[in-house]
Formats: sequence, structure tokens, C-alpha cells
Amino acid sequence: MLSHFRHSNGFLSHLMAYGASEVASKLSRIFVVVMVARHLGAEQVGLAAAALAVCDIIKSLTEHGIGQKVMAADEADLPSITARAHRLFWQVTAILFLGQLAIGAGFAALGNPIVGGLVALASLEYLFMPGGLVQAALAMREGKLTQTAKIAGTQIVSANLLSVALVFVFPSPLVLVLPRVLTAPIWLIAMRRLRPWTSDPSVPPAPIHGFITFGLPVLGTSLVNAFRLHADKLVIGALLGAEGLGSYFMAFNAGLSIATAYVAAFDKVVFPHLCKGMSADPRSLAAIGLFLITPVVLAQSVFAPSYVPILLGSDWAYISPVVSVLCLTAIPLTLWSTAAAKLRVTGNPGTELAYTFTVTLALLATAFFVAPWGLMGLATAHLAIVTVLLGIGALCILWPSYPTPRNQEVL
Repeated sequence: MLSHFRHSNGFLSHLMAYGASEVASKLSRIFVVVMVARHLGAEQVGLAAAALAVCDIIKSLTEHGIGQKVMAADEADLPSITARAHRLFWQVTAILFLGQLAIGAGFAALGNPIVGGLVALASLEYLFMPGGLVQAALAMREGKLTQTAKIAGTQIVSANLLSVALVFVFPSPLVLVLPRVLTAPIWLIAMRRLRPWTSDPSVPPAPIHGFITFGLPVLGTSLVNAFRLHADKLVIGALLGAEGLGSYFMAFNAGLSIATAYVAAFDKVVFPHLCKGMSADPRSLAAIGLFLITPVVLAQSVFAPSYVPILLGSDWAYISPVVSVLCLTAIPLTLWSTAAAKLRVTGNPGTELAYTFTVTLALLATAFFVAPWGLMGLATAHLAIVTVLLGIGALCILWPSYPTPRNQEVL
């Protein structure tokens, strides 16, 4: 293990930068959860959770592989690749903006004006994204991951602090959505300053075929991942009502906030390193990831009965066992992040899509059957499915037991 650390200094420094950013973001998010728990009822939280779940599922469509295509481009092809990427970014975000507005209107027409209004409001965030996405991809390509981590963290922390301020002034589901829009310019301005870039009309854009063949499986995986993380909330809301969804949302945030902060940081750093050969092989990176996250997650699980009532108040103490179970999913998710990055780097994003699609179907099907057993049954089933399907899948990808032709292709 020590040799892995010595040979992965660049990876570790970038991981620590993104880890610090994500942890700061999640700590501020926990602060929001604490304030929301003390000022809003479970039903109000449930309405906001439903809107956020819809928004996050739609936002997953921004993870379409265009930026990763820029990161992986040969130097000679970079001008044409960025020219095409710039156009695609604007086209995709415009479609998402209009689509989310329409979905918000649909919720309102079906008798859910609060959820519909929140969904429509959140769509304004897409207006700020395309102006900085090429710059962000170029910055990560050039190894400026520490700076991009600070920018992302600053925006998220600012949004969370604004939520805390708003909950005192106007306690409503709006406090969980409006700050996302108000702080979007922070990211845009900072990213454009970090890596200046302007479109050159004289440069012909690269053929779109390469973006489609690479991006469609990546897009499918991102969408399926979003459903894996959020669709069960929609199912729970439909079966248990807004109050039940509010309790599950609070447990999810309290249980997974810090743990998934590390997973998110790991996921953002591992792909650029594998893509450019900047670090050790993926198995070394996976071992480092597990070495760092496992003690933290186990401690969080053990001490949940102590810190949940302190953070959220005694009224929410009943979700402590659920928190203890949910936070353990960070361990198999860390392992899967490395396996997924390896599949993309080696040109096998379709395999990643197949795995995540299977897991998502299993989670949704299980939610329907396990919901009568309450939150603890849902949390236990969630952990079991993620561990068995993604954990074992990652082991098969990273440590194949024998050199079959398929394994040789993925290696």
C-alpha cells in the first residue's frame, strides 16, 4: 500500500483537493439539513425532495461525455474538438432548459403546483452552464483539478449558506432550490477566469460521430445513475406520501452526505488520471480509495445514533438506524467508481451502462416490494443491492480471475 501512495502523489493531491471541496460542500449541506429539520415539517421537506429528485435526474443529462471527449483528445485535434463541444454544450443545455420548464408545467397541470414551480425555477441554472463548460474541461485536461475543485466547492457552499439564511426569512421548500440558481454565476465567472477560451469561427468543428459513439453510452450511464440515486425517492413518495419521503430524504442526507462527498471527489479525479496515464493502474487507485474511505464510513455508521439526534433534533432520532445502514454504501460505490472510469478509458462505456441499468432496475423493483417494511427495510435493501451488484461487478472488472478474451479487452 505504501508503494501505491509513493507512486500516486499527483492523484492523492488532486483527490485531497476535490475531497476537501466535496466535504466542505457536504458539511454545509448538513448545516442546511439541520436548519431545515428544525424549521420545516416532513411534508414540506418531502415536496422539496420530490422536486430535487426530478431536477437531479434531468441534470444527469449534462453528464454526456462531451467534456471527457475534450479531456481525452489528441493535441492536434483539440481545436476542432473544442469547437464541436462548444456547440453541443449550448444545444444540450438549451434542450434541457426547455424540457425542464415543460416538466414543471406538467406537474402544475396535474395538481402539484409547488413541485412544478420548484422544477421550473431550477431550470434557470442551465442558462449559466454552457458558457463555462469548455473552459472547465480544458482546465481539467491541463491538470488544474485543485482549482476546479475550489470553484465547484465555493459555489455549492455559497448555495448552502444562502439556503440557511433563507430558511430563517422564508421557511418553505423554496429554500432548497432557489440558491442553486442564484449562485450559478459564481461557477461561470470563476471558470472563465481560470482557463480563458473563446470560440474561433475559423476552426471547423470535429465530426459529431465521435461524440455520439462515445457520449451515448456515457449519457445513458449518467441517466441510469441518476435514476439509481433518485427514482426510489419518487417511488417512496408515491407509496408512503410526502411525509414518508421527507423522512427518507433526511436519512439519506444525514447518512450519505459525507460518505458520498468522498465518492464524488474520487469519481471526478480518477478518470483524468487514468485517461492521461498520470498515475498508477486502476487497481492501485481502488486500493487507495478503499484504504481512505472505509474507516470514515464505519465510524459514521457506528456513531449515527449519537450524532443524528444532536444534528437534527430529537424528533428525527428515529432515522438513526437508517443512517447507519445507508452510509455503508459509500464503500462499494468507491470501488465501482474506479471500475467505471477504467471502462470508459478503455472504450467500454456500454459495459458500465449495462451494470448501472441492472442495478437501477433492481433498486426500483425492490422499493416497490420493500416499502411496506418502512425506511429500515428500504435502506437495507439499497445497501444489499449496491454491494452485491456494483461491488462484485467492480471486483470482476478490476481483478479478473482469469485472462478471458473479454477480460483482456477491458484490461
